[in-house]
Amino acid sequence: MKIQSQKDFYSGLMFTIVGGSFALGASSYQLGTGARMGPGYFPLILGILLAVLGCAIAVKSMITPTPDGDKVGKFAWKPLFFIISANLVFGACIGGLPMIGLKPLGLIVGIYLLTYIASHAGDEHKFKEVAVLATVLALLSYVAFIVLLKLQFPVWPAYFTA
Repeated sequence: MKIQSQKDFYSGLMFTIVGGSFALGASSYQLGTGARMGPGYFPLILGILLAVLGCAIAVKSMITPTPDGDKVGKFAWKPLFFIISANLVFGACIGGLPMIGLKPLGLIVGIYLLTYIASHAGDEHKFKEVAVLATVLALLSYVAFIVLLKLQFPVWPAYFTA
């Protein structure tokens, strides 16, 4: 059987692998029943659904013809690098890095750094727009997570509050 759409085939393959991995990992937790779900029940169901969806997409990619074969292009390394880096920096800002003695920098600093680093993923970067977006995100996040949901994580750098 010939692959008609490479993009769909590899997307389906990726969904199948990720979904299967989640289902396999979730099976080590207690599953429970439909009426009394355990911690592994929901991830197992989602993993199975994602794997089934991936198989359906992969099969469809072999059946449905496309004019040029929908070839897979080059990886977009620059956006991938900046988006992943932004999320890692945000995580380090919220939790700190005890291995190197970095205390948590807090939600507000984390959101500003996340927005600034992630903005470099695009083709153009305008500092004023990024600053406005970061300020809006910081305010909304503070209201949503700290004021309304009353979540307990650092808002400001530990250096200021300690």
